[in-house]
Formats: sequence, C-alpha cells, structure tokens
Amino acid sequence: MSLNYIKNFYEGCMKPPTVIGQFHTLFFGSVRMFFLGVLGFAVYGNEALHFSCDPDKREINLICYNQFRPITPQVFWALQLVIVLVPGAIFHLYAACKSINQECILQKPIYTVIYILSVLLRISLEAVAFWLQIHLFGFQVKPLYLCDAVSLGKKFTTIKCMVPEHFEKTIFLIAMYTFTVITIVLCVAEILEIIFRRLCVLIRQRPKG
Repeated sequence: MSLNYIKNFYEGCMKPPTVIGQFHTLFFGSVRMFFLGVLGFAVYGNEALHFSCDPDKREINLICYNQFRPITPQVFWALQLVIVLVPGAIFHLYAACKSINQECILQKPIYTVIYILSVLLRISLEAVAFWLQIHLFGFQVKPLYLCDAVSLGKKFTTIKCMVPEHFEKTIFLIAMYTFTVITIVLCVAEILEIIFRRLCVLIRQRPKG
C-alpha cells in the first residue's frame, strides 16, 4: 500500500492535472534547476576566494565578504526552489493518501479549489522570493564594494573591495529574475486554464432548452 502512495505521489508531482502545470514542471525541473546547479556553481562557486580588498588580508576579506553577502546567492536560490515546491508537494501527498487520481482533481470542485489554493500559495512564495532577491542582491553587481571598516578598528571608515566577474553575475541575476517572472506567469496561466476547463464542463452539463 505504501508503494502505491509513493507511486501516486511521484506521478502527481511529475504530471500535474493541467497542460500548463506539466509544462511548468518541465521548465522548473529541467531548465531552472540545471541553470542554477551547473551555471550557478560556475559563476558563484569560487566568489569568496577571489573577493579581495585593499589591504588584501584574509581576515579583512572574510569580514567584508560576509558584509557583502549576508547569504550567498546559490543558497538563497536553492532555498527558493525547495520552498516553492512545498505547496504542490503537500497537495500531491494529500491526493496520494486519499487515492485521488489526477483526472479527478479538476472534476470535483473541492479538489479543484484546494489545488488552486496550492498554486496561489506558490505564486505568493515566488513573489516574496522576488522581493527578497531585490532587497539582497539588487539588479546589478558592481565591480567595487565599499566595506564598512569601523568594526575592524582601522583608520579608514571604508575599505574598497574588488568583486570578481561582476558582469557575469549581473547577467545571472537578471536570468534568475526572469525565471521567477516566468514561473509566476505560468502559475497564473494554470489557474486560468483550470477556470476555463471548469466553465467548459459547466456549459456542457447545462440542460438544453
């Protein structure tokens, strides 16, 4: 029985009940994760090692880098991907435990409403992540970062630090913003598809006369 639950849960996650949902899963699972996992590591993997300040001392570089990056972009985006998956995973786990087929989700109003709520929650989480990304990283990575050196007890209040591969990081930032916007658009389109299909069912069921 537990194997059936796992099988139903896996099929629900991999093949949602809507066409746009299936495309979203393909986009989310392949393109976005590949982009973050492979290219993200190539762009940000050694950032801390190549981050240098003047004077170029290890303790100054570490303190200024932690000030420059309160959270590394890879960790932030990985958390975003995991958290955004949670609403859909919870719904499909519920559907698997209740032995609800994917075809039944759009046929029974209660299941349809719950599924739409999970999509709306996914949109909300993406929007919050979008706002946090703007707050943490902005839209551009500048080549110079001015580090607040007051806590270091130095003569100068600021220390200039060089940010490696700033142009590549700017492109990557824009790409991640674009992925978030595409995901939100796909979620909205999925809700519209569900509403359209429900309306079509109601029109067919309406008695002629």
